Amino acid sequence: MASIKTQLDVDGTTVEVSNLQKVMYPETGFTKGDVIDYYIKISKHLLPHLKKRPITLKRYPDGVDGFFFYEKQCPPHRPKWIKTTDVPKSDGTDIHYCVMSDLPALVWAANLADLELHTFLHKAPAIGRPNALAFDLDPGLPADILTCAHVGLKLKALFDALGLESFPKTSGSKGLQIYVPLNTPVTYAKTKAFAHAVAELLARELPDLVVSDMKKSLRKGKVLVDWSQNDDHKTTVNVYSLRAKAHPTVSTPVTWKEVEAALKKKNARLLTFETTDVLKRVKKHGDLFAAVLTLKQKLPALSRLKM
Repeated sequence: MASIKTQLDVDGTTVEVSNLQKVMYPETGFTKGDVIDYYIKISKHLLPHLKKRPITLKRYPDGVDGFFFYEKQCPPHRPKWIKTTDVPKSDGTDIHYCVMSDLPALVWAANLADLELHTFLHKAPAIGRPNALAFDLDPGLPADILTCAHVGLKLKALFDALGLESFPKTSGSKGLQIYVPLNTPVTYAKTKAFAHAVAELLARELPDLVVSDMKKSLRKGKVLVDWSQNDDHKTTVNVYSLRAKAHPTVSTPVTWKEVEAALKKKNARLLTFETTDVLKRVKKHGDLFAAVLTLKQKLPALSRLKM
């Protein structure tokens, strides 16, 4: 079938799009046009979190049930107005990552069926300076997002004791992710060591609930506190990104009160959000993750974790 192409005027830039009626999420009938529409509508809150960040494209050309691939190198066929930034590889060469700092770039990527947005914890050109700590709480069946909520609240209590504010978001899949904004000079070596120590501390305190070891065989019925995201070669799904699941779920910022309420009511659906839910939420609450970009906090010394 021939590709049906058209052009959109996006903030004064002409962006070519195609096959807008193509279904990306077969279970719900959510189309490529719907994907682009969502990213346009959420862009006011999403773009500040993408600005200057190298991004890995996760593309689903035939929708969520089809083949997908990660694309680190920004495609050579990109328009000249797509910005890139270089990230060095261990072999001394560079990867030219795309940077989605404006709406035309975001629409262009969405048209490539880049459903998921995976970004680094640093911004260009300071590629060795993470802006936050990130913890991915990944449940092993029969553990679920409510088990993650329990672990997340334990993490919050630990950070509270250290005088650090922390911010939860859903992964948009099956778990939670906890961010601790720093926005002060620090290195990945220090944040990774600190995050690893936090995960190990929690695993010692809650051995029946938490693991810090990456072995999948250890995760059954427990939550992996994945500290390894704090690395200059790792990306994490960005806040407000779609996820390639049966439904168009979104990695959504939530409040700690919402996490507590879902756990108290034993209702996992209270921590599941699709595009329409997210657009209503930002209209009502604004960006619950805004402080992650601005709040300045110093990484504590490792010695303070030996409690």
